[in-house]
Amino acid sequence: MATFELIHGAWHGGWCWRKVVPLLESQGHTAVAPDLPSHGDDPASPATVTLASYAERICDVVTAQKEPVILLGHSMGGAVITQAAENCAERVRALVYVTAFLPRNGESLMTWSEQDPASLLNGNIVWAMDGAVNFRGEAAHAAFYANCTAEDEAFAVSRLTPQGVQPFGDAVMTSPERWGQIPRYYIECVRDRAINLPLQKAMHSASPCRKVFSIDTDHSPFFSTPEELVGLLLEIAEDCKA
Repeated sequence: MATFELIHGAWHGGWCWRKVVPLLESQGHTAVAPDLPSHGDDPASPATVTLASYAERICDVVTAQKEPVILLGHSMGGAVITQAAENCAERVRALVYVTAFLPRNGESLMTWSEQDPASLLNGNIVWAMDGAVNFRGEAAHAAFYANCTAEDEAFAVSRLTPQGVQPFGDAVMTSPERWGQIPRYYIECVRDRAINLPLQKAMHSASPCRKVFSIDTDHSPFFSTPEELVGLLLEIAEDCKA
């Protein structure tokens, strides 16, 4: 059995994994889905967060587990797990990027997002306060939840919170000896309009992964196709035993 640590993306919280966690647990695995600082129920101000504070939170949860974890990041969470895996590499069994940013050493989320002019993130981010931004609610369906049920979409939109901007621009600092030695996997989402498929492919081509999988869905497979997503995670858990 494996332990999964599931990391959400921008504006979201650990709540987005509410369908995935019980599916993994039903197969005998352990799954934890923490809130990053300022997200979900965490009280920190979004204006104060950094990539480093996100990575610290992840490593705190990683080191509390009984075994090295399969660390999964969605969207912005891909940049976050990259830095966390460098910082606590000895406690990470594998990395899974789910339609996620996959920066190389010295790159940031913005390094890659600026190469995706068709992304529906463009033009739909508005300032919420100094150092934090909101996403326009009226654009969330097309950008994030196009293949989700109305119930799941309403649940998610009501829980989106302001997003600190500094983690978008903070560069990851990784090494071949630590992050580079951890098996990594990429799960593409073919219909994603927040991180379009060509950008997903460009990122995992620049940082080759052990295996690449595809799901024919939107930016939020944890809601739209949770069973298919979990099926791939179970396959990854078996593959990284080798």
